[in-house]
Amino acid sequence: MDGFIRALVSVWTDSGFASLTIENIIMILVGLVLLYLAIAKDYEPLLLLPIAFGCIMANFPNTGFETDMGVMMAIGFGIKYEIFPPLIFMGVGAMTDFGPLIANPKMVFLGAAAQVGVFVALAGAMLLGFNVQEAASIGIIGGADGPTAIFLTNKLAPHLLGAIAIAAYSYMALIPMIQPPIMKLMTSDADRKIKMVQARVVSKTEKILFPIIVTIFVILLLPSTAPLIGCLMLGNLFRECGCTDRLSDTVQNALMNIVTIFLSTSVGATMVASNFLKPETLKIIFLGLVAFGISTAGGLIGGNIMCKLSGKKVNPLIGSAGVSAVPMAARVSQMVGQKANPANFLLMHAMGPNVAGVIGSAIAAGFLLAVFG
Repeated sequence: MDGFIRALVSVWTDSGFASLTIENIIMILVGLVLLYLAIAKDYEPLLLLPIAFGCIMANFPNTGFETDMGVMMAIGFGIKYEIFPPLIFMGVGAMTDFGPLIANPKMVFLGAAAQVGVFVALAGAMLLGFNVQEAASIGIIGGADGPTAIFLTNKLAPHLLGAIAIAAYSYMALIPMIQPPIMKLMTSDADRKIKMVQARVVSKTEKILFPIIVTIFVILLLPSTAPLIGCLMLGNLFRECGCTDRLSDTVQNALMNIVTIFLSTSVGATMVASNFLKPETLKIIFLGLVAFGISTAGGLIGGNIMCKLSGKKVNPLIGSAGVSAVPMAARVSQMVGQKANPANFLLMHAMGPNVAGVIGSAIAAGFLLAVFG
């Protein structure tokens, strides 16, 4: 009988229940909330669900899940050595039509204007006590581009990776809730009703040359953008050249899905209580919202300026799509515009600043890395 009791005591002592702390419980609950948002509310489920499950697994005591288990060590190399974010960009490039931006190159200014929140949040983070590398990582949340945020944070402030990734992806998922009030505040009812004329047809040659030219120019200007811009444009070239359909299909589907699982799970695994349950986490979440809101406002200011300069031919709502987040931000521009005028079809026009925002966020990250890395 004594031996049986000792065996039970040994099993209990070695179990996770005996080592479970209040911090572990809180983080497991955070993971469960994220699972609920992903499954029940459909908030970025392809990303949020594996992040949430990785968070839960990382906070079970005595497993070594986040550091020692072979599979997680292998997956973690994908972030540590900058493999996953560029591969995600390759998939984004293969799925994105740059035609609206090529047809109306002026839209690049809206993508640039929407990066203002990155630098405002950077300044705010420094005022709240973060060092410049941490502040730059927090600021990039305003670009509304999860892989870019992960890429830069892993370079400059890896200890903040979990909090920054959650903030970035959460605000991307909440675009339909966050952006419309700002859009209505910063545009007039008459301007929201503006119908834009159909953009010109873009030739196949232009679509092939665009990723090649952008790659050469941007990487020569900012070499640190090479992993993101290079993979983004390579994926787009697979799509547009007409002779690599199998590669384009693989990048858009199989590779994108595999890398998304690995990237998201490994990000979730960084959300251990010791890293996440700090006052700094609340500051990051707040600053991320500020960055995102100001970036949206910056794009809308650019849209209003373009509206006036064009003689009311540009609907300023498309400026809000400059915050990357392809194609959700463009869909929100379409949604708000159609509420103002049911005959409005802004989606393809909004895709111009939207894809410009993808390029802009990568350039902003490259600039911050060159200056503060």
